[in-house]
Formats: sequence, C-alpha cells, structure tokens
Amino acid sequence: MDSHRFEAAVYARRLRSAAALAGQAGLAGLVITPGYDLRYLLGSRAETFERLTALVVPAEGDPTVVLPRLELASLKESAAGELDLAVRDWVDGDDPYRLVGASLGRVASAVAVTDSMPALHLLPLSEALGVMPVLATDVLRELRMVKEAAEIDALSAAGAAIDRVHARVPSFLVPGRTEAEVAADISEAIVAEGHSGVAFVIVGSGPHGADPHHGFSDRRLEAGDVVVVDIGGTFGPGYHSDSTRTYSIGEPSDDVAEQYSTLQLAQRTAFEAVRPGVTAEQVDSAARDVLAAAGLAEYFVHRTGHGIGLCVHEEPYIVAGNDLPLAAGMAFSIEPGIYFPGRWGARIEDIVVVTSDGAISVNRRPHELLVVG
Repeated sequence: MDSHRFEAAVYARRLRSAAALAGQAGLAGLVITPGYDLRYLLGSRAETFERLTALVVPAEGDPTVVLPRLELASLKESAAGELDLAVRDWVDGDDPYRLVGASLGRVASAVAVTDSMPALHLLPLSEALGVMPVLATDVLRELRMVKEAAEIDALSAAGAAIDRVHARVPSFLVPGRTEAEVAADISEAIVAEGHSGVAFVIVGSGPHGADPHHGFSDRRLEAGDVVVVDIGGTFGPGYHSDSTRTYSIGEPSDDVAEQYSTLQLAQRTAFEAVRPGVTAEQVDSAARDVLAAAGLAEYFVHRTGHGIGLCVHEEPYIVAGNDLPLAAGMAFSIEPGIYFPGRWGARIEDIVVVTSDGAISVNRRPHELLVVG
C-alpha cells in the first residue's frame, strides 16, 4: 500500500457515507476542491490552481472527478485511480463549472462546498449552478471527527514517533545554545524518527515560555530556565503528531515545582473525565477547575484541546461552550497550560482517543517537569 494513503476500500466507504449524509442534509451533493477534505475522501494531495479540480459527490448517483486534462496523470496517485470513478477532464477553453453541474444532476435547493474552496472557483461555480453553495463542514465533520481504526493506528504511530523525539530533547537543552539551534536539532529528529515532515516546533525558554505560540528565537538558554517544547510532524498517510513537554534546566524553585504539580493534576483530571457522552466543554472544565481552585485560572489562557487528524487543529474543540457529546473514536489533545508573562510558562499535552468506556493516550512520555543539565 502507498504509505501516503489507505486502501481504496477505505475511500469507497467514505464516499458512500459522504453521499448519504449529504442526502440527509437535503443537499444535491458536495463539491470538494483540493485540501484536507479531498485528501480524506480520495487520499489525493492535489493542489489548488487557477484551473479547477473538483470531486463531485452527488447525494444520488456516482461520484465524478472534474479536472484539467493535464492533471490526469496525478489522479492515478490517489485512490481515484483504483476506484474507477467517472472522470470529466477538460482543456483550456472548456467550462469546468458546467461539468460540475452536470455531474451533480438535478440541483435542488443547495450544494455544499469544502471550506477551503477559493473565491476564484466559488463565484463562477455559483453562477453556473444558479445557487450560492453552503459549506460542507457540518456534513464532513460527522465523518472526520470519528476516526476509523486505520486512522487511530496512524495517530498512534505518529504519537510514538514524537515520543521518541521528546526522549532526545534533554540532550539538546544546553545552556548557551539558542532556541533556534535547539529547534533545528528537533526538526532533524522529527524526520529521523519517522515523520515525513515537520509540522511545527516551539521552543519557549524562560519568559518566552509564557507565550503559548512563541515559536523559537535567538535567545540563549540559561541555567534556571523552564522550557516549553511543543512539537509535531506529519506521519504516514498525512496524520499528525502533537505533544508538549516542559523541561527545567537545573532544579526548579519551590514555587515553580508547586505550580507545575497543579498543572499535572489538571491535565490528568481532564484525561480521566473523557468518556463517551461527556461533552467537550466538561473536559475543558475538568482541567480549568483544578487550576482555578489553586488560584491559577487567569494564567490558563487557551482552550484545553483540539481535534487532530489530517489537520493539526480540527474538530472537536475541547473548549467552554462546546456542548458536543464525545463519541468513541474521537481524537484530540488535552493540553492545559499556565503562563506567567515575563517570567515562565508550562504546558503538558497528549493526544487522546475516546474509547467505549474512557480514553487512551497515544503519548507515553512522563508528565513530570524533567530536570536537565
């Protein structure tokens, strides 16, 4: 099997489910241009250009791929090459938007498009269809939020790979080195440990750790620094790792140790709250309440977690106000943090998968504040 996608039968099943959900939503069908939705439905890594490429999934009838003739060869690299989908290729001078309309059949009340469709294609498509499309997000999220066994396997393999990188991080955290030098070593390790690419690297030392999305800089590490290391990469068929651990260069102060211990409890409490039927906001509250009881509520400045899969950030979002009940197969981060502006910060992040009666974590590295140096 191509390591960049699953077996064709997986995509065939997803296409059938997408068509059924479109029909249930009262849609004539879905029009999916290149992006994560197309990768989910076809395993295609096609890119968006000025020439339209689109997967058309009618609520009734067979899916069709509309694409420029010069892209036919690349189509074979996706599952479409094995699914024997109908193909309507076109050349410059043709109207591909009318081909989309013909592939949909009767356009009733609405057509849904992927949320990454550029206006360059959305506007002429709406003119050709005679209706302004709606977003397919509500339809496709029902599929993408609940991971199949093969997706969970990919996330688990990605989690194990990023754990191996974190195991190497202490050797990089040497006083006098810059955050950028550490980040370069981590990037190299992410690929060396099996990822196909680096998604992001955050090395937040000392006061920079108080910025949740700091990135890295030319600041030199110093003895006494608390260092937030949040890293992730792309693995196998496009699934992501994402894990944060916090390190201390030398023994931490009593205050840091005590506050970090509270953060550990918040992260563990949120994990233990996860099970089917519990809402996303209840998991967020589980972490937040622990920090609030310790007087740290104002220092937790972001949501507790985000879904993960083909995107690093996708639904479900573990945040106040999200009353979505969790279901077995959902995968998301649990990553409470505490941030003291101008001083230091800390975050602990695991990717977890909801099971029939709780949750499992794909990350196994210790949660303690690891002292290095």
